[in-house]
Amino acid sequence: MALKDQGQIAHVLGFPRIGAQRELPQAWQAFCDGDSDLAAVKASGATLRARHWQWQAEAGLDFVCVGDFAWYDQVLNTLTLLGALPTRFGLDPSTLDLYGCRHLVEGEEHQPAMQLRSWFDTNTCYLQPEWTSDVRFDGGVDWLFDEVQEAQQQGYRPKVVLIGPLTLLWLGKTCGDLDNALDLLPQAIAGYVSVLGRLRTQGVELVQLDEPVLAAGLPSSWRDALTTAYATLAAVAPELLLTTYFGAVDTEMSLLASLPVAGIHIDGVTEAKQLAAFAAVWPQDKVLSVGMIDGRNIWRCDLDAALTALQPLSMRLGQRLWLASSCSLLHVPVDVTTEGKLDAELRSWLAFARQKLDEVHCLRQLLQFGAAAETATTTLMASRAALVARKKSPRIRNALVQRRLAQLGTDDTRRTASSATRSALQQARWTSAISNDIEVAPQHRAAIQALRAAHLASEIGFVEYLERLREAITEEMGRQEAAGQDYLVQSATLGQDGVSYFAQQLWGFAITSNGWVQQHGSNCLKPPLVYGDVYRPEAICVPSMQFAQSLTHKPVKVVLCGPLQLLQGAFVRDDLPRATIALQIALALRDELADLERAGIGMICVAEPQLVQGIPSAPTPREDYLMWAQQALNLCIAGVRDMTQMHLHLGMAEDQTINASLAALEVDLLTLGG
Repeated sequence: MALKDQGQIAHVLGFPRIGAQRELPQAWQAFCDGDSDLAAVKASGATLRARHWQWQAEAGLDFVCVGDFAWYDQVLNTLTLLGALPTRFGLDPSTLDLYGCRHLVEGEEHQPAMQLRSWFDTNTCYLQPEWTSDVRFDGGVDWLFDEVQEAQQQGYRPKVVLIGPLTLLWLGKTCGDLDNALDLLPQAIAGYVSVLGRLRTQGVELVQLDEPVLAAGLPSSWRDALTTAYATLAAVAPELLLTTYFGAVDTEMSLLASLPVAGIHIDGVTEAKQLAAFAAVWPQDKVLSVGMIDGRNIWRCDLDAALTALQPLSMRLGQRLWLASSCSLLHVPVDVTTEGKLDAELRSWLAFARQKLDEVHCLRQLLQFGAAAETATTTLMASRAALVARKKSPRIRNALVQRRLAQLGTDDTRRTASSATRSALQQARWTSAISNDIEVAPQHRAAIQALRAAHLASEIGFVEYLERLREAITEEMGRQEAAGQDYLVQSATLGQDGVSYFAQQLWGFAITSNGWVQQHGSNCLKPPLVYGDVYRPEAICVPSMQFAQSLTHKPVKVVLCGPLQLLQGAFVRDDLPRATIALQIALALRDELADLERAGIGMICVAEPQLVQGIPSAPTPREDYLMWAQQALNLCIAGVRDMTQMHLHLGMAEDQTINASLAALEVDLLTLGG
């Protein structure tokens, strides 16, 4: 019997692989450091896969995900499966092991590592495929097939998760004499045909092919290739579910409906407006999987609102409406029950990956049986109570912040003088030539991070922390003085460490003890939560920066993370637009910059590596994002005096479409870099 005729399916698009206690990254790092062997790291992976499958089955889902597990990242896993490794390494894909993977990840003597890229606008990274005319798709390792067998032997019903061929090709970079990655589609499809045929032989019923690139607005040549590609795949594959997320695809509905697949998955969280379009015309003989449980954020689902949104689809499609997470749950922490640092009230508002499994199943039960679904009704009542408590909680609102936002005008995002006037004032202030370089010893930043971690963990007291912090600053200032720099730099508040440091000082933020998510490989992040209006009760880095300036007669440039870095590096509240939260953070940082000025700091650099990373793929959300991101940055910057040099440092901007937004920023110096 076809899957579309087997009843309403509940599933997720993927589950975090790292383990609730970061077991996988720790095992991988131990292996890379030579502290454990191949057998140990493989055993750790098998244990985690079995545990995560058990959780999905116990939650009542119809399938467990196989193929979402990866030693490093999902794209690299797909390349190793297809055999499409960068040819410059000279590796045999069919005999690749984890030692060979390390060459790709870390590089080797004569070959640099593969480049890391952001997975769309998330904090997750992947190793970018390298497309050359001689790359092969002739097959590689058997890890996926072994994992399917594992799941089957443990009594589970596997749904295989793979990155789709168009998204895989789109995400890569062309090298050598290859101009267009689409030219590799015939070879890639042949590789996928081989994999899908083998999965069918193994008894796999359903394969999920992730094509998030369809929400990005593909060129017509790529759209046209989709039909031919999927006609070839469907002829040999188990039933296929083409999954889209991170954007709307309602404009592509006719194309998607024509594909010879069992069904399509759409994101009902990021682009809820598309649900009405699908409810009106989606073919009744095809499955539509709808993701109403947020795979990118950590708040409990408003189940009542989700049910209301799903009712028109349910009336049209009946059992062919499937319930799912919006995207893979890879982007959220594993289990909120392991979270001991947050207070009970705040914890009751949250749902991590394991809790989201229950939410998906609950939605399915409520749609099918309504009040007769006793367990689901209990879950619904608990969800309602948590949502009501959250809305009424005084800790989410700050009258001062709301008043300041309401009073903002256009003058608040503009500096008083022109760029030329500011430049003349700043040149008169600084008698020596000022270079653009930012040079802070990595070991200094690492030492500051270690000090903060020790203080946060109560391993050292505040007085010892302060003394050791000043010692580290004094040492670094001395090193820079000896190097003969025109100005000295303090940038101990950058990156995710800077996000956490500022979050600890700002009202409206909370820090978890175990809310880890994987960025790539063994590198994990612990994003803070924005649960309420953001307010800076007192100066954050001003005392230490004032101390640094007291050590030298040269100007000290202070480098700190910007409002978008704080926004993108956190799980933000879902009851306000991201644009509003960005403005709240910008106001807090604006006050910090003003205090730095009063402390004698005349050169300030705001680092925004995630301005570019956070750009949505689809054209309309991209334009909206750039507009409010520019406003937030200008609000942060424009409060300083004209004689203060404001420097904005961005991540590598490969997308030239943002140039107009950059030109409108009220900065004196703009630099790009990694």
